[in-house]
Amino acid sequence: METTMAGIDETLVGEFRAALAARASFYETLASLFFQPLSQEQVDTMAQADFSAYAGLSADMDEGFNDMTRYLHKRNTGTRNELAADFTGAFVGTKAYEGKVAVPYESVFTSAEGLMYQEGYQQVFAAFKSQAVKKRDGLDWPDDHLSFMCEFMALLGRRADAALESGDTAEARRNIELSRDFLDAHILSWYEAFAALAGNIISTRFYRGVLKVARGFFALDRQTLEDMLAELPA
Repeated sequence: METTMAGIDETLVGEFRAALAARASFYETLASLFFQPLSQEQVDTMAQADFSAYAGLSADMDEGFNDMTRYLHKRNTGTRNELAADFTGAFVGTKAYEGKVAVPYESVFTSAEGLMYQEGYQQVFAAFKSQAVKKRDGLDWPDDHLSFMCEFMALLGRRADAALESGDTAEARRNIELSRDFLDAHILSWYEAFAALAGNIISTRFYRGVLKVARGFFALDRQTLEDMLAELPA
């Protein structure tokens, strides 16, 4: 058996690198879906996308992709505007359910007051700062927006991939541990509450599918990260 990097099988390293790259790409896709309404180009591109590679990985993802594709297969000249209105109503907070809005900020769902810029925001800001990460200039939204956190997860994944490429398993493990801990503390800790509330506000099958896909992916990724850490030397 050929080995490399502290006795880890070279084939396994290749599998890890492929998984890390795929994870990062998917997190970037989720970030774009929660960041702003889709452009017409994005709608058309997603309508042609092939999600078969994800089939069978998660019941939530299977159901969510089915919702998204079925909705987009029936798209028409009004689809983009319908999606934009749905996005704005739920994720920008122009609509409410029982007096609550489903804006995708951790603090809104983890603070007793349900307000922005609370402890969750402070912790995410500190996590970004500790990894020398900051938002692009001109983005005024708080750091604990789900889109920014998905981008952060993608970045950590790409850093882990780069570390494996250079033979630094310790650095790869550090970034994977950071990913697992951040996912636990700052995404899984509130996503279910957010998705449940958003589900009562959104009206399109597409965004219902997005919520399911994200739920399934986050759970799947948690297990993926744990599996990688079980194989990497401590």
